[in-house]
Amino acid sequence: MRAKSLLSEAKQIETAVTLINLGARLQVLESETNLSYERLLRLYKEVAGKSPSKGQLPFSTDWFMTWQPNIHSSLFLNIHEYLNKAAEMDEIQTVIKAYQLYLEQTQSQGLEAMLSVTRAWRLVKFIDNGMLTLTKCSKCGGHFVTHPHEISRHFVCGLCNPPARAGKGKAAGALQMH
Repeated sequence: MRAKSLLSEAKQIETAVTLINLGARLQVLESETNLSYERLLRLYKEVAGKSPSKGQLPFSTDWFMTWQPNIHSSLFLNIHEYLNKAAEMDEIQTVIKAYQLYLEQTQSQGLEAMLSVTRAWRLVKFIDNGMLTLTKCSKCGGHFVTHPHEISRHFVCGLCNPPARAGKGKAAGALQMH
C-alpha cells in the first residue's frame, strides 16, 4: 500500500512539474494535484527558479470571444476534444497534451501563442460547466468557441468573417495575406 502512495505522489509531482514548465499558475496546480500548498510552492520555486505569480485567475468568458483569442482558443479546444475522444488520459493530462500540441501548431506557423496553459485550463472548465461551447461555422464547417446561446444555424467564424482591422497590424499573430 505504501508503494502505491509513493507512485501516486510521484505522478502528482510529475504533473505539477510539467504544468510549471508550461507556465501554469499555482491555483491550477492546487486544483489538479493533491499536493499541499507548501509543497507546491517549494516545487514551483525549484522548477521555475522564482516565486509564482500572485493574484486572481482570469475568470471572464469574454476574452475567449475576441477575434484572435477565439481562433487560438478554438484551435486548442478542437485538439482537446479530439484527444478526449481518441485517447484514454486523465483530464489534466488531456489538457497538458492538447496545450503542447497547440504550442507546436502555433510555432510551426510562426505565430506567437496567445493562449496560456492557465487560460486553456480555464477554457476547459468553462466548457465543462456549460459556460462556453463549440459551434460549427455555417461557411467553413470548423468548430469555434462560442457562448452556448449562439444561434448555430447562422454562426460565421472569425476566419470566414474577420473584423475590418484584422490582420492589418504588424504585431505578432497578424494575418499573413498571400
